[in-house]
Amino acid sequence: MSTKPSRVYVPLEKEPYEVVIGGGGLSLIGDELIKAGFKKGSKILVVSNPDVGTPYGDICLESLTKSGFSPTLLLIKAGEDQKNNSTIELIHNAAFTAKLERSSLMIALGGGVVGDMTGFAAATWLRGIPIVQVPTTLLSMVDAAIGGKTGVNHPGGKNLIGAFHQPKLVLIDPNTLTTLPQREFRAGMAEVIKYAVIGDLPLFEFLSNLTELSNPSKIEPDVLNKILERSAATKAKIVARDERESGLRATLNYGHTFGHVVETLCGYGNYLHGEAVAIGMAAVGELAVEICNWSREDSERQRNLILKAGLSTKWPKLNIEDVFKTLQADKKVKGGKIRFIIPRAIGKVEIRNDIKREEIESSLKKLT
Repeated sequence: MSTKPSRVYVPLEKEPYEVVIGGGGLSLIGDELIKAGFKKGSKILVVSNPDVGTPYGDICLESLTKSGFSPTLLLIKAGEDQKNNSTIELIHNAAFTAKLERSSLMIALGGGVVGDMTGFAAATWLRGIPIVQVPTTLLSMVDAAIGGKTGVNHPGGKNLIGAFHQPKLVLIDPNTLTTLPQREFRAGMAEVIKYAVIGDLPLFEFLSNLTELSNPSKIEPDVLNKILERSAATKAKIVARDERESGLRATLNYGHTFGHVVETLCGYGNYLHGEAVAIGMAAVGELAVEICNWSREDSERQRNLILKAGLSTKWPKLNIEDVFKTLQADKKVKGGKIRFIIPRAIGKVEIRNDIKREEIESSLKKLT
């Protein structure tokens, strides 16, 4: 279904760009690249995986070719376990074979894994060529594709290797969600809930009043578009004020500190990123109640919204020493102190680095 696109502006000081949201937008990507300033004849490496490239690769390539570009499609294996340096080497080899130049660009057609790796490959090929993000999962649409954070995983932790490399354009086609597994959609809804809790009370109320959050086929297109636009606008506003995560942008990591523990200790892929973040939000919500930072009522409102999205709030059975070792290895640790994004009320959070070990242990035990 085609809809008139809406545009969310990301007002960065040096390289601002647009997030274009509209059903059927993938078939117009060639036109959008020209609007974004790319020249006809430019070589393009489109990176995707078989799950996405099979239904959408030809649509993308046809639009690019029709607009005068010279595209090449590279399919890489799907999965969080593929987010490593070996896959980056595959992308670099494809860039070499396609003879990409500094005037060339890469397009990430896929979810957060494809977006992160393609972005990092673009940031490091010829010391940096443009990247265009075309997210096809809800999680990547509302979060990973916007903001320029790229990277790959290290055995010691998630996204420890990476770079900031802002896209020149983000194109979101909600129609691609029709082929997204329901589990993936639910995982993406965790990031939507995150935005509501950290800074958008009206969005939280809007989500709370909906009868359905877990099944995309039962969510009206205009409702889905509103969710995408509000989430993108919140991310754009925060990124514009703190591009390199020196302060305010850290609030986007709400739920992620505990979430990364779940991902790391349970093994990448056993929990989807959004599933781990949902558990992380429940855990930090319980922690906030433990330290008397917010009310039990608000914690329960958050928990109920997570459950409505079909996500778990239960902390897995993990060795507590391993939990703290992983927390200390988190890239957000400063001076040996673990930073948490702690809620004060729905729509308001703060950064804390003075949380005691016993407070963390107590809160996690209540979620097992």
